[in-house]
Amino acid sequence: MAVVAIRGATTVEFNSSDSILESTKELLIEIENKNKLDKDRVISIIFSCTSDLNKEYPAKAARQLGYLHCALMCFNEMFVEGSINKCIRVMVLYDSDNLVQKDIKHVYLKNAKVLRPDLS
Repeated sequence: MAVVAIRGATTVEFNSSDSILESTKELLIEIENKNKLDKDRVISIIFSCTSDLNKEYPAKAARQLGYLHCALMCFNEMFVEGSINKCIRVMVLYDSDNLVQKDIKHVYLKNAKVLRPDLS
């Protein structure tokens, strides 16, 4: 078993359940598509949110997308002065036979693109 880590982040417009779920689904679908993931090989997904997002767990969006057999966990993101607001970050641990870490496509959407300018 070879485990790779896939990172990503997005921002939401509003601190609402719908906005959090919609943006999280968009991010996870983009990660799936860019890396050709099989949901059954996802080991775990770790989510973090900035403290201004508290209306929903992003893990709920993962379950709604069919991530039923992996571990999901949500945390508050560490506050850093000047950092972006309303941000959801994710790290997917994936059991891969054909992907190696250097070939992973990390995904940063919306205002979260500033977190990884090297990827744009």
